[in-house]
Amino acid sequence: MLANGYAMIAQVRFRELKTRIGLAAFIAVTAWFMTHTLWSAVWFGAVVATQALDWIVFRPLRKRPDIEPSLGYKIALCATASVNVVIYSGIAAYLWTAGGDAGRLFATVQVAGGLLHVSLHMHHVRPLLLAAVIPHSLYFLGMPVVGAIVDGKPQEMLIAVGGLLYMMHLIVAVRQSSMTTTALQTANAEARRERQKAEVASAAKSEFLAVISHEIRTPMNAVISAANLLRRTRLDREQREHVSMLLDGGDVLVGLLNDVLDLSKIEAGKMTLESSVMDLREKLGSLGRLWGPKAEAKGVRLKIEIEPDVPDCVRTDPLRLQQMLFNLLSNAVKFTDEGSIAVSVDWSAEDSRLTIAVVDTGCGIPADRLAGIFDSFEQVDAGTTRKYGGTGLGLAISRRLAEIMGGSLTADSVEDQGSTFVLTLPMEPVAKPAAETRRRAAPQAGLQGKVILAADDHAVNRRILSLLLEPHGCTILLVENGAEAVAAARTQRFDAILMDMQMPVMDGLEASAQIRAGGLNRRTPLIALTANAMDVHRAAWDATGVYAFLTKPIDPALLAATLAEACAQAVDEEEAQMV
Repeated sequence: MLANGYAMIAQVRFRELKTRIGLAAFIAVTAWFMTHTLWSAVWFGAVVATQALDWIVFRPLRKRPDIEPSLGYKIALCATASVNVVIYSGIAAYLWTAGGDAGRLFATVQVAGGLLHVSLHMHHVRPLLLAAVIPHSLYFLGMPVVGAIVDGKPQEMLIAVGGLLYMMHLIVAVRQSSMTTTALQTANAEARRERQKAEVASAAKSEFLAVISHEIRTPMNAVISAANLLRRTRLDREQREHVSMLLDGGDVLVGLLNDVLDLSKIEAGKMTLESSVMDLREKLGSLGRLWGPKAEAKGVRLKIEIEPDVPDCVRTDPLRLQQMLFNLLSNAVKFTDEGSIAVSVDWSAEDSRLTIAVVDTGCGIPADRLAGIFDSFEQVDAGTTRKYGGTGLGLAISRRLAEIMGGSLTADSVEDQGSTFVLTLPMEPVAKPAAETRRRAAPQAGLQGKVILAADDHAVNRRILSLLLEPHGCTILLVENGAEAVAAARTQRFDAILMDMQMPVMDGLEASAQIRAGGLNRRTPLIALTANAMDVHRAAWDATGVYAFLTKPIDPALLAATLAEACAQAVDEEEAQMV
């Protein structure tokens, strides 16, 4: 056996040292009651001495379990084990001869227990097993044999025969235990290898998704931003329709990419939730304003009904709540060609739960397919994808998000009559906060006259930023990498800084850290604008103290609003410091 077997036995013997000494004390007291002699005390002293020897001899293996014992050390270990057994079971021979019938019974039980103990604990290393089993066996079989000869009672030889049968059963049991232990160790080792493979595969998948996300978002930013810029120009009706098709297709691609990333995070157990105060009625109103016109375009009426007892503001994860409601309303509008869509919002004060029911009069779902609509990539039938599009990820992600947030998402439907989706989430009602100064100031001040530093290594992205922001009346200084951004920040004061993440020479994180370290722009609002959209990237930016984290493709309205708010906040802070 390799060193780990000897080391394992060394650890076991150390853990059981107190138990062995305690049991020896009990045996010594029992032996004294049977014989009323001092031999039991002498025996107990010998046991303590040999156990101390055992502690000393096995100690190097406990200190360094990785060492390979030399032949001489193995012999010393086996000899120590044998001496311990000889002394420990020596009391059994004494009780056999001096303890009468009770002593013989006690001696037999003690040696049988000792045999069982060493067999189960030392079968990993055969030399140590034999060193401990042989002395026990000599006591176990020798005591009845010698007793039968000395006492002239041949019938007592049957005790030895019974002991022999016991040892045969013990050998079978130990062999089975050894096989089971070996199989378990093999299975555990295989499980560890498979877990390591899975961890490597998971890490590779995460890295792959991060790369793919970045590489897809970068050209999509150019496509969608160019379409947004084109829509600002004078277009005839046909050209405007073409631009709308571009934007709609881009939105679908970005949504699909986000869904795949979200599903990957959920399956990997890496989905993290935020907690912040949200104006519930405003959020529901914005969703109504978004989906109302789309429903009306199909001749469908969308109505939102909020019960009076629903709190104005709650503490939850606004982004994930919006994502779930977006998916539910998207499906309702997609699958409803006539009638209405009703969103009912109710509140349970007893358990602080918000219930949102989305009821439509659409095509409905067959009863035999209803249970599977929350499975990933699942849709009612293949024709659904061809007719309506989509991948079947929206509902799967929504249900999993609801469960992660401690709630539920259920569905009820009748084919050709409509569907009802009920989202229930626990939320903390909070008082409506006072309007923030920077939120009020942003629409008034805008970006007129502001000076913005923007770092991005792609020439197309830099051109897009200029075309998107300069019409707002601000000045944009464009640089190609983090080093140039740091150099510019040392010589000129900016109202806000836009920073990409992956750039040559110096990346955005390092550049941001250097700007924050000191200089003219150490307090300037810094906004991450990157195609790296994973949670790990968001966390890395949060650590630098960025004002906001925006992902590509760029949302022009969101970019302008975020910059305006950041600039307004900076002005408010400067005025507060002056006061």
